[in-house]
Amino acid sequence: MADEPIFVTQPYLPPLEEFTPYLEQIWANKQLTNGGPMHQQLEQALSDYLGVPELALFNNGTNALLTALQAMNVTGEVITTPYSFAATAHSILWNGLTPVFVDIDPVTLNIDPKKIEAAITPNTSAIMPVHCYGNPCDVTAIKQIADKHNLRVVYDAAHAFGVEDAGGSILCHGDLSVLSFHATKVFNTFEGGAIICPDTKTKQHINNLKNFGIVDEVTVTETGLNGKMSEINAAFGLLQLQHMEAVLEGRRWVAQSYREQLSDVPGIIIVPAKEQIVSNNSYFPILIGPEYPLSRDELYQKMKDHNIFARRYFYPLISDFPMYSSLKSAKQSNLPVATHVAKQVLCLPAYPDLTDADLNKVAKVING
Repeated sequence: MADEPIFVTQPYLPPLEEFTPYLEQIWANKQLTNGGPMHQQLEQALSDYLGVPELALFNNGTNALLTALQAMNVTGEVITTPYSFAATAHSILWNGLTPVFVDIDPVTLNIDPKKIEAAITPNTSAIMPVHCYGNPCDVTAIKQIADKHNLRVVYDAAHAFGVEDAGGSILCHGDLSVLSFHATKVFNTFEGGAIICPDTKTKQHINNLKNFGIVDEVTVTETGLNGKMSEINAAFGLLQLQHMEAVLEGRRWVAQSYREQLSDVPGIIIVPAKEQIVSNNSYFPILIGPEYPLSRDELYQKMKDHNIFARRYFYPLISDFPMYSSLKSAKQSNLPVATHVAKQVLCLPAYPDLTDADLNKVAKVING
């Protein structure tokens, strides 16, 4: 009998019987959306858990990114990273804005603040950094640049649920931070997302934007979209939140196991978790260096041959996609570090339900 496949991630699912009482409440209330009781409870519970001032739930992280840019009245050009999931730049383009790509730091793999300032033009109005793999950006340097040039900062914090730096939640940095609660994330609501807001006025503005711009029964003040989270998703989030301690502990154990088994393998570079007081271990990325006997793609294929499905996050770069490749900032000569890293990176299977046997198998294949 063939070994069961080991995927790069799997959603955490609490016992099904624990979800039934939530569904029974929804059936009794007969309110499925439009900010019902589950939605309100989850917003408050997440604000408390994450230590943030205000939180607006969304039906997915991409709609949250789209709305965050709208809420900040961003125009013209937005400086961002090419090393991320496509939704980062797509949200910029969908808003009729121009993404400007700058290179990444070779250690953290986050946007390099030293490259941001040189990319600012009179048309620049915002920066969209990404806390890649949940590792915090250099938020202090980014704030200094933004303040100096009067720019908005909208963080794509899709990977950064629960992550804290010395100042507390990293979600409190920038004008807004955007979370994803997609099925593969550390905390999931099947599909979902949120915008972290600094105050109630900003949250109200965002709530209007995510509900067609509707203020009341007869008043529509803005061109909004439909970004509301359903009661079913919110209920699942409330249940997930009760299991977060076990989820995070499971992820810590996976990361620790990989570090113990792979830290001495020549040519295997483990991406460090820097500047974090609390990590969420949302991914476990390694870089395949020249000392390793196989190329990254050869190792990727070897793992597939052993029924292990790692992922090349993030390859290709966003800037290589056809809708962006013609931009001057997308040229590989402008992005040497990101281009190099994209050819080296491999994210290993990482989720709480991985067994000792699974981890040992992954490590054994890498060790050769």
